[in-house]
Amino acid sequence: MQVQIPILLSFLAGMFFLVQFFMPHQAIQATYTEVLVWLRIIVAFAMILGIASLVQRHATKIRRRQRDWQYSIITLVSFFVVCILGIVRGKDPGSAFAWTFSYMLVPLDATMFSLLAFFIASAAYRTFRARTPEATVLLVAAVIVMLGRVPIGEMIHRSLPDLTEWIMSVPTVAGKRAILFGVALGGIATGLRIILGLERSHLGG
Repeated sequence: MQVQIPILLSFLAGMFFLVQFFMPHQAIQATYTEVLVWLRIIVAFAMILGIASLVQRHATKIRRRQRDWQYSIITLVSFFVVCILGIVRGKDPGSAFAWTFSYMLVPLDATMFSLLAFFIASAAYRTFRARTPEATVLLVAAVIVMLGRVPIGEMIHRSLPDLTEWIMSVPTVAGKRAILFGVALGGIATGLRIILGLERSHLGG
């Protein structure tokens, strides 16, 4: 029953959301609105479970003195301090919560993205090695786009910015649409597998 009931609920919910999209009946739409309210309640409980899991995981790591357990202390202290500031002082502009967000979280985000830029540069260097015809095409296109986005590109050739815009508007958009088609088909296939009970990874199996 621990497996059959979640599979049955997944099937009923999936079929309902699938059918209501094609049946604009008043009763169906009213039920859909009510289900969305219940989904918000479920999301709230899921957030509570996520917070409990976060606290339990890091508390266990601190108690057992596992590797880098000091960072777990910083994580828990920061989490509770920010929560208390938001609940007690509010999150209006000029509040302690807003100050923490603007002068602590935003700089940390900028630092993380700065580090990510170095990883992207390293990955681009390894990818753009012209070892295969596909890598050569990628390398040439990347060089054209980079030169076309800066003033020196127009100094090299006046049509380079136009070529850059064509690459970004035609081949890039075509590739993006192909990727989106693949993602959509994958999402449909995964949804059908969950509705039919063929995919059970979300049940912990």
